[in-house]
Amino acid sequence: MSLQGQQSKTWFQRAKKVIPFGVNSNFRYWGDDDTLIITRGKGAHIWDADGKRYIDYRLAFGPIILGHADERVNARVAEVIENGTLFALTTPLEVQVAERVARLTGVDKVRLANTGTEATMHALRIARAHTGREKFIKFEGQYHGMHDYVLFSTASTPIEQAGPPHAPRNVAMSKGIPKHITQYVINLPYNDLEVLEETVEKHAHELAAIFLEPVMGNVAGIMPRPGFLQKMRSLCDRYGIVLVFDEVKTGFRLAPGGAQQYFGIQADLVTYAKAMGNGFPVAAIGGKEEFMMTIEPGVVSHGGTYTANAVGVAAADATLAIIETEPVHKTIEARGRALMDGISEILARHSIPHAMTGHPSMFAYILGTDTPPLNLRDYNQGNADLYEKISLRLIQNGVFPETDGREPWFLCAALSEADVAETLTKFETAVRSSLEHK
Repeated sequence: MSLQGQQSKTWFQRAKKVIPFGVNSNFRYWGDDDTLIITRGKGAHIWDADGKRYIDYRLAFGPIILGHADERVNARVAEVIENGTLFALTTPLEVQVAERVARLTGVDKVRLANTGTEATMHALRIARAHTGREKFIKFEGQYHGMHDYVLFSTASTPIEQAGPPHAPRNVAMSKGIPKHITQYVINLPYNDLEVLEETVEKHAHELAAIFLEPVMGNVAGIMPRPGFLQKMRSLCDRYGIVLVFDEVKTGFRLAPGGAQQYFGIQADLVTYAKAMGNGFPVAAIGGKEEFMMTIEPGVVSHGGTYTANAVGVAAADATLAIIETEPVHKTIEARGRALMDGISEILARHSIPHAMTGHPSMFAYILGTDTPPLNLRDYNQGNADLYEKISLRLIQNGVFPETDGREPWFLCAALSEADVAETLTKFETAVRSSLEHK
């Protein structure tokens, strides 16, 4: 059964004539019969071109922290752009946003950017410039954006190409990446303390950075095991390696101060985007003074024509002000906990082995096992086919998670108790239908 109604189908056919595969990001292509056209969003809901309403748990892969088209954010943007949007000079508003980021997260200094990819690209350059080294560690299954250096061994790595679990092979996730770049990347299994320590001790003299998502944003929201982040922090301190937290997904979502606040670990550099602007394009690099001051004009290149544009900066100013002064995270955590408990209860009642993963603001579940996964390979042992069947039935019934279980369910503050109840009712129906039509 196609997910497309007639209007979505018509618009998608038009899109294919002028846009490759009809989408402006490959992640949005679900096939010619299932790629939807969305016309609007409000609060926790979106509507497709045929007028069908969905409770949205994708939230554009995480940016919508308050809710779609939040009036307060939109009003702030509308107010600011009346005075112009781009000047190639510093504005008071961007100073105010940098102050908000520093106050919420504990970083010393901030540079603004436009996207998560842009922020992680510059963070890696800063780490290399600061240390004079070129290699870095990343973790199998983690995604740090679309630039060449980090597009290896992400969540979609074919297992037959991945190499042994204790020493994952660098698998380029796109054609067009120069093959010699792989020599600068060391991929490790996430949550393996022993392999991490052995690798750092062996390669410390050539490591600029350890780069990680504190929570695996593209693998079911898998959390770090106790001691993993602490060990990483101590190893970086011991060997002069820059610890970079990629908080593009966790920043301002797990807590007002992101993963650093939630786990009580301060990184050297941190990247932010997504929830920072409630859906507007804005990002940031933050960090400790000594690392951020590496960005010396004429020595280390950082810039961008649209960096700190008024649209994104105004959205960030409004969003962060709301996060700072209102119980956004308390509301989201309550809704997320109710969903996690309800989903788990339904799966248990239908005798489906499962494990809940992640944080209430970005959670997931794995089917076919009751052992919580620690890394990508653990997750791949689950029943992805059943997960997809349940998700497709949910979407057909007006509840919209990602069909790929590696992507967490994201929550926004506009999600109501009634939305949660409707979701759980429809989840029960989707599970029952999926089991009846194996």
